[in-house]
Amino acid sequence: MKNMNRLLLILSVSFLLSGCASFGKGITEAILEKQDEEDTRLCEITGNGFAGLKPQLETPGRKMKVLMVHGVGNHLPGYATEFLEKLAKELDLPVTTRAYKNIKLADPKNPETNLGNLRIHRYLDQAQTQELLFYELTWSEITNKDKEVLAYDNSGEQSFRRAEVNDLLKKFSNDTGPDPIIYLGEKREDILVAFAQSFCWMISGDWDNLPDDVHKVCSSKNVTPFYNDSYAFVSHSLGSRITIDGLQRLASIYADSDNALYYSAIANVLKNKEVPIYMMSNQLPMLQLGRAIPKITNQEAAYCKPAGDKFAERMLLKTNIIAFNDPNDLLSYTLPHDFVSKYLDSRLCINVTNVNINVAKIYDAFGLGKLANPMDAHIGYDTDDRVIALIAKGIANPRTAPVVNERCRWIRTID
Repeated sequence: MKNMNRLLLILSVSFLLSGCASFGKGITEAILEKQDEEDTRLCEITGNGFAGLKPQLETPGRKMKVLMVHGVGNHLPGYATEFLEKLAKELDLPVTTRAYKNIKLADPKNPETNLGNLRIHRYLDQAQTQELLFYELTWSEITNKDKEVLAYDNSGEQSFRRAEVNDLLKKFSNDTGPDPIIYLGEKREDILVAFAQSFCWMISGDWDNLPDDVHKVCSSKNVTPFYNDSYAFVSHSLGSRITIDGLQRLASIYADSDNALYYSAIANVLKNKEVPIYMMSNQLPMLQLGRAIPKITNQEAAYCKPAGDKFAERMLLKTNIIAFNDPNDLLSYTLPHDFVSKYLDSRLCINVTNVNINVAKIYDAFGLGKLANPMDAHIGYDTDDRVIALIAKGIANPRTAPVVNERCRWIRTID
């Protein structure tokens, strides 16, 4: 009888504990689901309004060309596919070619060198009067060999000694951490040449003129399409620094180049272009550490105003930077006006609009405080509907997407 009572007690306690666990799990899931339903994530835009890509697509006879530059970590061609498909949908471009094109990039001074891959997609509207050419640069092949120095640390020789989660974090660190360091070294020039070659292919002509499945140097000397078409850049983390450095290099290289006339023509066209750069997880302030300050700073009025005495020496007519920053992204920063004036070349004529936006969901940790996954905050930009809509249709204009009007706040800045 005593044994029977013990058995009944054990069964009763087990039932109660399992019931409490299920009850607790149910409460947790209900709270998280409620927080998911109530999407009150930050979306605050500070700066001038901007139009996005759509108006350029709607201009008759003009193609919209966009170059994507990835950030730290190993990337494979096709990394931007989800972003591109969401962007094409937002731009109402439901027609595409059966296949994309791939160009293995080469160094003009050493054509056998492999500088990564350029993948090109073509999207059009139903009437095929609006055309988007999307160029996806994959440069991580350049740094992969250097990172082999750390390969032993990812092997079973070391990884089994770590806790599972810490091992994943260490592998992520080994993949992403070295890239900014490598970029500050001798491989920086190779990466910037890859950017320049991508830019050359982008301005050299239309879809039919682009080769496919080749390892080839872009040797075009035709800048006519550059005059006619519209251009934009999309970058992530280290890609933002590469884009800014790449544009500065293009605008100044012609003085010492064997192709002086060609690069001089490019520089002259750049002087009359307004080029937007959509920077996701912007890292320009952090990547400025240890770098020399440009020779020409705090001179925006002289170089960027038509009445300025050095207006003819500008690099671009205007560089509109749209800097997306999730405050919970540990590797992203806003761009204060003082930083732009002090640390970025005045000849770029930079105008910044900061977008503080939570791309990672924020949860209440049961009274312990709020939390967001910093990894989601770092990599979630290119799939966020508000980010896509802002790139496609901007803010404070008749085309602005409903999701932006409903869920984002615009703070206009004045002088």
